[in-house]
Amino acid sequence: MNLQSTLDRIEIPDTQWQDHAQAHLDRLTKPPGSLGKLEDISKWYIQVTRKFPPQIPQKVLFIFAADHGVCEEGVSAYPKSVTAQMVYNFINGGAAVNVLARHAGATVQVVDIGVDFDFESTPELIHRKIAKGTQNIALGPAMTPKEAVSAIETGITLAEASIQKGATLLGTGEMGIGNTTASSAITTILTGAPLNKVTGRGTGIHDDVYFHKQSVIHRAIDHNHPNVNDPIDVLSKLGGFEIGGMAGLILGAAAHRIPVLIDGFISTAAALIARALKPEVSHYLLASHQSTEPGHMIALTHLGLSPLLSFNMRLGEGTGAALGMGMVDAAIKITNEMATFEQAGVSDKKEDL
Repeated sequence: MNLQSTLDRIEIPDTQWQDHAQAHLDRLTKPPGSLGKLEDISKWYIQVTRKFPPQIPQKVLFIFAADHGVCEEGVSAYPKSVTAQMVYNFINGGAAVNVLARHAGATVQVVDIGVDFDFESTPELIHRKIAKGTQNIALGPAMTPKEAVSAIETGITLAEASIQKGATLLGTGEMGIGNTTASSAITTILTGAPLNKVTGRGTGIHDDVYFHKQSVIHRAIDHNHPNVNDPIDVLSKLGGFEIGGMAGLILGAAAHRIPVLIDGFISTAAALIARALKPEVSHYLLASHQSTEPGHMIALTHLGLSPLLSFNMRLGEGTGAALGMGMVDAAIKITNEMATFEQAGVSDKKEDL
């Protein structure tokens, strides 16, 4: 399915399903609302999927990997070669996201959408390379508009293929040295927040590199003049292939009424692109956690989302999304397995109190 037909299919979920879920949750043996966010997750999941009772989801977490030309500017603590090295770690099951995905019962799908490395053909890696990394955004656009659309449509296609195989909950993850620079640029353009408020230290850079990173982003914005009213223009001038892929995954899932857990700062920058293309997409998103990257909460607020967890994490990869999947399972089990007042023979709250 192409981008426009996908956008045309995305609708605001029917609130009647949330009302139905609320009525059931209020009959369970607890004071109304006493399970807080667990109840909110349950209502969200039921509303998006339009199914009651809800079922434990078949979970798939996508890791989109791509390189960034802006690494030439020395904005990261790690060399660009780490992107490809981490892809091997993912497909061998040794990264943090692999451990947490196994714990959550989620399948991990690793996608080469733009790594500057020639991987051998292997069933553990989905080969969808658009180019060997983006261009240096400090000198010109990251990619062409055609490549930007291709990145998004790649994510849409992968979402649809996964859903056809039975996936009922998707998670976004990424790998790409230099991608907090691209994400900071996207976030400041699409939220209007000051650059110094959205730019963090990424992989742990010291002060000199941190201020240089801000200077590089200023140059990229001044040189490229991204159009805030055109998300494809913003992505093509400032973004990354993995950011476009995650945006497409979100859109493709929403078009099929499949909920999505977004991860950290880079995943949320992708969600900003998706929302700019179709505002209704925010209803299909659950924010797994709050990253220590300063721009993350700014982006989440712009999306109208509240994070489930705050664990001082900043790894990316989809680690937060994997943890959030466990919370979704817990919320569904509460909905399905907890006794009602009638079933347990417990007295309900007095009506006049």
